[in-house]
Amino acid sequence: MDPAILQRVRSTPLFSGLTDAQLRCIEPGEVIESPAGMVLVSEGERSAFFFVVLEGEVRLTRTYDRQTVLMGAIKPGNYTGETTLLLDIPWLATARVARSARLFRLGEDDFWHMLSTCRAVAREIFHSAANKVRNMEGYSQQREKLASLGTLAAGLAHELNNPAAAAHRAAAHLQQTTDKVQSLLCQLSKVLDPDHWQHLLAASQTALERLATASALDHLERSDRAETIASRLEIHGVAASWELAPTFVAAGLDSAWLEELTGKLPAASHADALGWLEARINLKSLLSQVEQSTGRIAELVKAVKSYSYMDQSPMQEVDIHEGIESTLTMLGHKLKNVTLIRSFDRSVPRILAYGSELNQVWTNLIDNAIHAMNGTGKICVGTCIEDNQLLVEIVDNGAGISPEVQAHLFEPFFTTKSVGTGTGLGLIISNRIIADRHGGEIEFESKPGETRFKVRLPVNRHELPSPQPDSHLTKPST
Repeated sequence: MDPAILQRVRSTPLFSGLTDAQLRCIEPGEVIESPAGMVLVSEGERSAFFFVVLEGEVRLTRTYDRQTVLMGAIKPGNYTGETTLLLDIPWLATARVARSARLFRLGEDDFWHMLSTCRAVAREIFHSAANKVRNMEGYSQQREKLASLGTLAAGLAHELNNPAAAAHRAAAHLQQTTDKVQSLLCQLSKVLDPDHWQHLLAASQTALERLATASALDHLERSDRAETIASRLEIHGVAASWELAPTFVAAGLDSAWLEELTGKLPAASHADALGWLEARINLKSLLSQVEQSTGRIAELVKAVKSYSYMDQSPMQEVDIHEGIESTLTMLGHKLKNVTLIRSFDRSVPRILAYGSELNQVWTNLIDNAIHAMNGTGKICVGTCIEDNQLLVEIVDNGAGISPEVQAHLFEPFFTTKSVGTGTGLGLIISNRIIADRHGGEIEFESKPGETRFKVRLPVNRHELPSPQPDSHLTKPST
């Protein structure tokens, strides 16, 4: 290496304390010129180099859920690449030259030789790598929580939108139908006597009772019945017969029933009487739609409160099934094409737990199962007592986890998802929640067509570790 360049490298904080003899450990390195915009290494790639920035600037970015986040900037005198070489993992971020840079680059074999011969350098690099991994994991864990929250929020918004829109439409139609009922009542009051009103009101009550118990018809049968009714109503001079007929069919009424009713009423009132009856049936249907829609909204809100344990103590006795059910509700938008099988032992006891944290575990495991099946397949969720432990099993019929992947499944930042769609911390976080926070364990078995995750939780545990504030949640420095 050129003496001037060697002196420049030696002046960096990492190498400033080396003796002349120790400098030989960095002589195999080389200095490279990198223009602005050049990508040194992409996220998810492997690189056999350790870099020290002599001039310019290198920025590290990581993709979270298709959003690029700046993780830090490497200024002159700082270095990068040691973590991936030490851990033998792909790069956790993309290293891009922000300003034209001059870099000192050391190959993997020479990097390890440097660590073995220069104790001061090795100590500094190990210390730096430990801090970077801890900070990166803490930051990524926070991002994992936010990403999960964003996914759940998007799904919840979708789930809430449907009943909210249905209730809005029904409310708008209610106003129109109420106006129609009032208008027809005014018209009927001119031609009906008390006996006629008695027949009409009795028919209305019968129609509403039939509506509540009417069976669903296929499209063809419904169309045929509506056509028959409309044709008969036209004979009685009902001009809007084709608009009224579908409502009568939905209520389980037929031509004979309507003929019997009209036979008890003055001919001049037939059109208005049948129009009023149809409006009364519609009012009932619309009110039912509003009730069902608002009930669904209330159910979703209840699931959110249950999932998050809102307004409740973090640690308490929980019914494991309530947490699983609220999680399934929150993930409902992802389960549209999934056959879900519940195999619950409802006799299992309540356990002392951090309920919201357990729900995060169920979210991770069920979401992974859905991903493993590409959103289509079968998932079985079961509970039972085994060896005095509460066992929760989540089984999917996806392609399975290869033996090569199984060996790394609980390693930090390891993910089988594409870059930008997974942090590689879901199972790590889940394992810490189960093992460290609840004294349990997570096991898994996998073969083609079946992956089974088993979560074991102690049944008789009288106290749990107190929740500690998350540490190292600031953006990792470089």
